[in-house]
Amino acid sequence: MPQWAYRRSHPDVIILDPPECIQHVRNRQSMLQKVAELDLQDCGGKVDIPKQIVVTGDPTSFAGSVAAAGLKLPLVAKPLVADGTAKSHAMSLAYNEICLSELEPPLVLQEFVNHGGVLFKVYIVGDANSVVRRFSLPDVDGCQHVDCGMMPFPRISSAAATANETDFEPRAAELPPQKMLDRLSRELRQKLGLRLFNLDIIREGGIGDQYYVIDINYFPGYGKVPDYESLFTKFFVSLASSKGKNVQNISTCNTEAHATRK
Repeated sequence: MPQWAYRRSHPDVIILDPPECIQHVRNRQSMLQKVAELDLQDCGGKVDIPKQIVVTGDPTSFAGSVAAAGLKLPLVAKPLVADGTAKSHAMSLAYNEICLSELEPPLVLQEFVNHGGVLFKVYIVGDANSVVRRFSLPDVDGCQHVDCGMMPFPRISSAAATANETDFEPRAAELPPQKMLDRLSRELRQKLGLRLFNLDIIREGGIGDQYYVIDINYFPGYGKVPDYESLFTKFFVSLASSKGKNVQNISTCNTEAHATRK
């Protein structure tokens, strides 16, 4: 049964997130477009996305495409499709033009931004958001690694342990302004039409007020989020209340099945 027909015949069923909206963030080209359209003012920080292009076809032409787009090496090479599979998380850091021809398209090539080795994962659950620090790639010297070629790297944000208790350089470890995260989360919920997703955010140079959203993940693993059980309980209760459901017996929600994803 088509989803529109199911919605019409089951108007009382609560749909957490529409499938067509989920599909939008499975493509790394389209997922960040909504971020680029934002114009956040007076929220304690500036938000943008790294410069990037999509490459397809003959890998020997990638160096020319990169030059034409004005991208600077090194570049993060990401599979175009972000469907949660291991292949979609197989990323590489390309240090020179020669190694670009070794890549397997279709890909997004994204400028690497030094960020103090700290990644901020912002988890959105309905109207609430929570941020967790994670380890990330170290900063890159423009000349130091020019001969390194290409370096594959794993899903750093999920494979590495949480960085909340680690002795980072204080300025790099400082959390983004909550006012900025609230505005960013609220506007992206509206633009994406989603309520369960997370943002991977970095701070340029590890200091200052310039931030970049480098990835968006739908229904990520919430296991590292403090008090995630309570967040989901409140979320589901609010959804039920909005539909006029009886919520007197709702006290807990079982989210363990998704706690280890992403």
